Amino acid sequence: MAKNRFKKVMGWLHLWLGLISGTVLILVAISGCILSFEAELEPVLFKERHFVKTFPNRLSADSLLLIANSVYPGKKTSKLIINAEPDRSAEARIGKGPEMKVVYIDPYTGKVLYKGLFQKQFFRVVRNVHRYLLLGETGKAITGFSCIICLFLSISGIVIWWPANKSAIKQRFKIKWNAKSKRLNWDLHAVTGFYLSFFLILITLTGIVMSYDWAENLIYKLADGKVQKELTPKNLVRIKQAKPGVLQKIEDSMNALYPNAGRLNFNIPPKGGLAIMGQKESEQLPPGCTDAAYFDSKTGQLIKQQPFAAVSLGTKIKKYVLPLHSGSIYGWGTKILAFAVSLFTVSLPVTGFLIWLGKRKKKKKPLAIKHTSKKLATV
Repeated sequence: MAKNRFKKVMGWLHLWLGLISGTVLILVAISGCILSFEAELEPVLFKERHFVKTFPNRLSADSLLLIANSVYPGKKTSKLIINAEPDRSAEARIGKGPEMKVVYIDPYTGKVLYKGLFQKQFFRVVRNVHRYLLLGETGKAITGFSCIICLFLSISGIVIWWPANKSAIKQRFKIKWNAKSKRLNWDLHAVTGFYLSFFLILITLTGIVMSYDWAENLIYKLADGKVQKELTPKNLVRIKQAKPGVLQKIEDSMNALYPNAGRLNFNIPPKGGLAIMGQKESEQLPPGCTDAAYFDSKTGQLIKQQPFAAVSLGTKIKKYVLPLHSGSIYGWGTKILAFAVSLFTVSLPVTGFLIWLGKRKKKKKPLAIKHTSKKLATV
């Protein structure tokens, strides 16, 4: 009795929480499908800003920084990205926050290929739908709570799906395609949902970590015993003017420290007293996981080396959250899997709504009145 009551409660919560969050889940799932292949689609859709004709000599990192700073007078570059591929453009991000600008530069000629508002770029808009529903912090709160709901729906869905006896196990694993529409819809929801639930649990857990500070702090506390705070170190030498070619010196040092091929990111502090952080990607590391180092922004002198292998366990787990969530962790295979999971997830609120609609119609259907024929007695 207690088991049946528990299953009924789970079913009731599953139904109503699913109906409440359905629209949000559809928007998040569709945008997630698109973002699964962001890295591959971006250069194809916007080829003119990403690819350049190669020449023997490339401009120095300092020259690229000067060009970037000249595009929007009065604003400073906060990030400079230099790609490993010789036929790819350099990217600069100017300023911070909602008004951040993005500039693509030909690293051989210095020509500005594109400039615009960072948040207005196609994939940034899709990402804002996925993360914020285009509603800022309010949208972030909604998607964060929807992640928690989706986690519950995944677990409660398994509970509801679980067969009451052994004889029913076999039919729960497959869709009965020749069944009537009502049964087919139930199978599409229950069977598809069962297979998706294990992936959705992982996706929603990583989504919760990205949405809430307490979840991120919990990872650090469990893995490292304390919350990690990454602080940018200060410069070693206090001088007013930076030495000529300092950024190129940092680029050369990064390539010497980490000789593997990979994209270079330079995080440039707004204040001159803080160090420049260099990050280098590698084919041996998942996307978003980089080997890093800090350099004096005035002299280019190495302050601190931070290879990914040496960071704490909590930091490693935190860095793995995004590639696990997006499916980029193991390349094309996991990206296709993440795309498929997101695509089929779109169907779950729809089939769930149809199940609810069918039950609602059944309750409203009037009971048929049975007429019993009475034989009249003849006198």
